[in-house]
Amino acid sequence: MSKSNTMENSLLLLLFNNTNFADIGDSTGLQGSTTAGSLYVSLHTSDPGEAGNQGTNEADYTGYSRVAVARTSGGWTISSNAATNAADIEFGACTAGTNEVSHFGVGTDSTGTGTLLYSGALTSSLSVSDGITPKFSAGELDVTED
Repeated sequence: MSKSNTMENSLLLLLFNNTNFADIGDSTGLQGSTTAGSLYVSLHTSDPGEAGNQGTNEADYTGYSRVAVARTSGGWTISSNAATNAADIEFGACTAGTNEVSHFGVGTDSTGTGTLLYSGALTSSLSVSDGITPKFSAGELDVTED
């Protein structure tokens, strides 16, 4: 069984743009947060899996931290059952250590285990070493519902 396209887009709008999801329960539906806040994009050295959290297989090179992306249309564009980054997402430059990054995640916390909402494989792995600054250009990161 699958969700309808309307439901998929409404869910993505609620999660990524803090937009109310109408007609669930009553006419006001599922309400967005009073303060939109951010979601946090992470890098992973292998698939965190459906049972994982934001810290599962997370990159750990020196200089790395998760990147906050606002839950607004300035942070994410929603179209055709996908949430896409509206602006560049740039991680800290590697100053020591190495990682072979193969996956990304989107979750709720800036640090720690946090709730991993979505994860996916990168088109190609990225070798991170001294001087490398991982980055997703605007429109490069897609989270899909289907």
